[in-house]
Amino acid sequence: MFPPGARWKPPVAPAFEETARRRGMTAVAMLIAALAATGCAFVPHEAVVRLPTSARAEPRTAAPPSGSIYAQGSVGSPLFEDRRPRRVGDLLTIVISEKVNASKNSGANAQRGGDASLSFDAVPKALRGLFGAAQNAKIDGSNSLKASGGASAANTFNGTLTVTVLEVLSNGNLVVSGEKQLGINQGAEFIRFSGVVDPRAVTGDNAVLSTQVADARIEYYAKGYIDEAQQMGWLQRFFLNVSPF
Repeated sequence: MFPPGARWKPPVAPAFEETARRRGMTAVAMLIAALAATGCAFVPHEAVVRLPTSARAEPRTAAPPSGSIYAQGSVGSPLFEDRRPRRVGDLLTIVISEKVNASKNSGANAQRGGDASLSFDAVPKALRGLFGAAQNAKIDGSNSLKASGGASAANTFNGTLTVTVLEVLSNGNLVVSGEKQLGINQGAEFIRFSGVVDPRAVTGDNAVLSTQVADARIEYYAKGYIDEAQQMGWLQRFFLNVSPF
C-alpha cells in the first residue's frame, strides 16, 4: 500500500543509469575538447626578437665638488663630443633600410638513343613458318630528360626606430633592442629590432643604418581580427598535418 498522494515509479535498472552517466561524461568531454580546440584556433606568434626592448640607465653618483671645471667622475656630457650612446640606457636611432633580392635558375637537358637489328639469312625450311616471311628483327630505344626550375624573392623594409642600449661589450660594441607599437582601429602593429652596433658607425645625428648592425633581427607583425582572418583554421591545419598527400 502507498500513502495518499504518492505515485508509483517503475524501478530503474542499474545498467540504464550507468549508460546515462557515461553519455553525460562523454558530452562534457566533447564540450571541453571543442573549447580547447577553439582556444587553439590560431597559432601563437613566435617572436624573432627575444631580447628585452628597454633598459633603465645605471645610477651614477656625482663626485663631490672640488672647484675644478673638469672634475673626475662628473656626470655631465663632454664639451667637445657629440651625443653618442656609450652607456646602458642610452638611446640610438636605427634607420631601417633593408632590400634583399635573390634569384636562382637551373635547367638540365639530356638525350640518349640507340637501335639494334638482327637478320636471319640462313634459316632452315622447317623453321621458316615460325619466323614468317620477314626473317629480320630490329630493336629501337630512346631516352630523354628535360627539366628546369627557378626561384626568386624580393623583400623591402624601410623605416626608423629608436632603440635602447642594453649592454656594453668589452670591446665597446653596444647591444641594442627596441620596440614600437602602433594601434590602428581594432588592430595593433609591432616593430621590434635588436642587434650589435659599433659606436664608430653611429653618425653625428645619433643614427645608424640597419645594414651596419651585426646580428640584426627585425620583426614586423600585427594583431587583430584582420590578422586572425589571414590564418588557417585549426581543423584545416589538423587535416593538413594528417593528410598523406
